[in-house]
Amino acid sequence: MLRREILRPDGSISGDSGPVLSIQETLDALERMLLSKRIDERAFSLQRQGRMGTYSAVRGQEASVVGSSLALDPSVDWIVPQYRELPALLRHGLSIEGFLSYWKGNSEAARIPDGVKVLPPQIGLAAQLPHAVGLAWGLQLQGDPGAVMTFIGDGGSSEGDFHESLNLAGVMKAPVVFLLQNNGWAISTPRSKQSAADTFASRGEGYGVPSILVDGNDLFAVSAAAREAVGRAKSGEGPTLIESQTYRLGAHNTADDPSKYVDSGEKLQWEELDPIPRVISYLRARDAITDAEIDDIEARNEAEVARAVDVLDTIGPASAETLFDHVSSTMSIRLRRQRDQILKGASR
Repeated sequence: MLRREILRPDGSISGDSGPVLSIQETLDALERMLLSKRIDERAFSLQRQGRMGTYSAVRGQEASVVGSSLALDPSVDWIVPQYRELPALLRHGLSIEGFLSYWKGNSEAARIPDGVKVLPPQIGLAAQLPHAVGLAWGLQLQGDPGAVMTFIGDGGSSEGDFHESLNLAGVMKAPVVFLLQNNGWAISTPRSKQSAADTFASRGEGYGVPSILVDGNDLFAVSAAAREAVGRAKSGEGPTLIESQTYRLGAHNTADDPSKYVDSGEKLQWEELDPIPRVISYLRARDAITDAEIDDIEARNEAEVARAVDVLDTIGPASAETLFDHVSSTMSIRLRRQRDQILKGASR
């Protein structure tokens, strides 16, 4: 299976490929990528200060997340995320402070606003995929024009839920796109220890699901693949599996120390393929952006992140009692007993 590439690491266009995005769309995408990077930096600092819980950064995967989300129409399409898709969720209508509230443990403040077609983040690997297929199948049955995009990591693709979900989606021709971000690591397990298959994309073939292999650090290639897949879904042709080959430039999350298992030489090689400088080089070659304009983007992003953190600081930590909110419409005797035990311990 050939890997699709359009935007080279030096910012040039490969072969006869044309730019998938207009200059303005590319500028907008760059701003989202830089915003994601700034949020990651601030969230890491907040966690270290004890002002927020464990956080998983997008760093290194900005083109994969932003590029794929550009294929979606927030008014009709749904995102079923894992936990490393922040810029896609922001484009779909979630707020920065709302997303960070999730990592602060306040479920009320992190509630998805009405009208925003996003499901809550999922920490359990691949557990969101059955929901994504069920949601897509439901849209299909209701004649709804929307499609569903769900995100998964390479590690999550080893879970049973991944295979069961692809199988059901293929059988029902559900309008769902599986965006598999192969970032090289399942926490500390390297790609080489996860599967003997040449690609993760090839796994779709066994379930009758068309697959695409794409350079995940190439904004244009990811965007083109995602638009093709979403188009298939909306035309009734069923699901698509996209393997976006990218790299996790930082830690798995703020509780991880990648220096214990990542070879420094490997990381340096991937830093040369950072998706953000690639887009900047493309725009500079077309006189579409200057250093001053990049500084302006950074300043706007800094102001927006500062505003969100100010709001976040007004949100108190979740109480022990909220662990039991929204679990079921009627609380069972067992849940009541557990709640009472926890509250009794918290009051001591």
